[in-house]
Amino acid sequence: MHTTISTPAGPFTIVARGDTVLAAGFTEDVEQLLALVPDEESAADADLDTIAKAVTAYFDGDLTAIDAVPVEQRSGPFIEDAWRVLRGIPAGEPVSYQEFARRTGRPEAIRAAAQACARNAAALFVPCHRVVRTDGGMGGYRWGTDVKAHLLEHEREITENR
Repeated sequence: MHTTISTPAGPFTIVARGDTVLAAGFTEDVEQLLALVPDEESAADADLDTIAKAVTAYFDGDLTAIDAVPVEQRSGPFIEDAWRVLRGIPAGEPVSYQEFARRTGRPEAIRAAAQACARNAAALFVPCHRVVRTDGGMGGYRWGTDVKAHLLEHEREITENR
């Protein structure tokens, strides 16, 4: 099941099963997200209202509201571990790709860490937007660097005003 909600960063679509996000992104094109999810996984009922409320709370200033939402993605061991590491990067504290690789336990695997970000199908919930280039530049983002910059600025403003 899926839903699209309006956010300050643009339309945000969520594909879920039960209370678990399978894919999410800043698009209205659900087909783009469904292509990232095995067919059999998206067929069950989903608690989209609870998940959407967490996203709304995030944009309303509760940056931790999305942290408790379960996410399921599949890949190899390194990528899956890297996604877990991404979920541990605090809002308002972006890290470089080099630091992200170090946090995965493989400091030499900078390109592999960047690949984990690129393969992330659950934007916002697995916050790959919190990984930037060493020089502070945006780097890439599936949903556009303008969205990435918006998310980072939103988190920076909220954490600075605490």
